[in-house]
Amino acid sequence: MASRTTNPFTFLQQVRQETAKVAWPSRRETMISTLMVLVFAFIACVFFFVADLALGYAIELILGLGL
Repeated sequence: MASRTTNPFTFLQQVRQETAKVAWPSRRETMISTLMVLVFAFIACVFFFVADLALGYAIELILGLGL
């Protein structure tokens, strides 16, 4: 099967046409989304820290390594 090559100039025109169709988020939407990601990452961090402490404590109690 023969491969079709596109002229680089034509390719760049097509890229510009496609990027013009993209619905870009506003600055406000970007800031809100970024803040949400940071908040949920912090919540996940706290959750896994507490879970790690609890499991570590439980394993010490079960195995008697904390004596």
